[in-house]
Amino acid sequence: MPKRISQNGLGKILRAVADFPEGAGIGEISGALGDAVPRRTLQRHLALLVEQNRLTVEGRGRASRYRLSEGTGIGMAVLPALRSEAHGESYVPLSPEGEELRQIVRQPIQKRRPVGYNLDFLDYYHPNATFYLSEDVRQHLAEKGRPPGGEEPAGTYALKIFNRLLIDLSWNSSRLEGNTYSLLETERLLELGEEAEGKDAREAQMILNHKAAIEFLVDQASETGFNRFTICNLHALLSDNLLADPQACGRMRSIPVGIGGTVYHPLEIPQLIEKCFLQVLAKANEINDPFEQAFFVLVHLPYLQPFEDVNKRVSRLSANIPMIRGNLSPLSFVDVPDRAYIDGIVAVYELNRIELLRDVFIWAYQRSCFRYSAVQQSLGEPDPFRVKYRKVIVEYVTTVVREGFDKGEAAGWIARKAKQGIGAADRARFIEIVETELGSLHEGNIARYRLQQAEFISWKESWR
Repeated sequence: MPKRISQNGLGKILRAVADFPEGAGIGEISGALGDAVPRRTLQRHLALLVEQNRLTVEGRGRASRYRLSEGTGIGMAVLPALRSEAHGESYVPLSPEGEELRQIVRQPIQKRRPVGYNLDFLDYYHPNATFYLSEDVRQHLAEKGRPPGGEEPAGTYALKIFNRLLIDLSWNSSRLEGNTYSLLETERLLELGEEAEGKDAREAQMILNHKAAIEFLVDQASETGFNRFTICNLHALLSDNLLADPQACGRMRSIPVGIGGTVYHPLEIPQLIEKCFLQVLAKANEINDPFEQAFFVLVHLPYLQPFEDVNKRVSRLSANIPMIRGNLSPLSFVDVPDRAYIDGIVAVYELNRIELLRDVFIWAYQRSCFRYSAVQQSLGEPDPFRVKYRKVIVEYVTTVVREGFDKGEAAGWIARKAKQGIGAADRARFIEIVETELGSLHEGNIARYRLQQAEFISWKESWR
């Protein structure tokens, strides 16, 4: 009797082929699978997938190249590129359901029926029983999002790619809010504190707020979670100096809000907003899968609108909590078209349908995985000693700069402080690293230590 071929095994092959939009030979597919499948077995499985019309093949023998067949049903996670619409608009690849929703939310606003907050939408979601992401998609994202290496403390991977993550997520999340800073202007703002000429000061503030919020998530990775403290503090950081009422930063809203471009009207009763907010957090906390957890908050935090403003920004950074804590590739929304993201959010608001936003999320996460895989390869392996003492090194360097110590004062202070707080076995190397970091500080890297340009310039005079 022929051996039964598992659908899970076939799914892995399909996902491997999907990584090669121009087609892949059997050697490339085998390599993508980690050479875990014997060549003859792989040939037999590929032939079966061609027979099932899930793959197409061009060429013969060793020249054979395999591609996904159009409409292969293994989830949007495997669709690798932006699609160009006939009218020139860039978009993400869409499932049939996503395309249907895009057409609906693009109708003139006068043709769409006004709706309010639907309590059942949240009530009917049961963690670990209800899933917005299929098992196949969750597995695929896990395969793409987990970098090589064993178990490490929460936030370790985010620290390895921190400088790139800080710029990417700050810029892309701000861009999705209509911020007009370019990527290079964002880099100069974050690294040198230089605001772009001719830009609104609120745009610079928005980006700097993202920087502070990302630092909070990474620096306190082991302590953050889906709880009131984390989410309210995220809001306070992201909304700092941007709200008409400064007291509204980090607080549940007590006033009605409207949302432009949609017929959706959020809840207005403060007690009910509070109740639903706690319910969203409780359900998010119960979800075991990090990708389902991330997508759940991307859906329900903006839908509830628990704060007066900045709700979508809070949801985008909140979606990174399970990624940072679990040492997965972060979600920085690289290359995500703003119109695709907004269409997905509006479909949630007006229809309680998640398929379009799900297509955006899956494509965006895969894009981020490719980004940070390349970044990590260019960085090499980090020094475990520096990772162990990262927070303390930052503390020492920033203190020396902000206190304006000269070289003699710094050497004495570092030695005394290290004698109190660093074990004898590590002390000499620790002191060497701190002194080396101080000697290597320049305007292009002070962002690593959360230092302002004025602080650095003032200290540099003393250091000389």
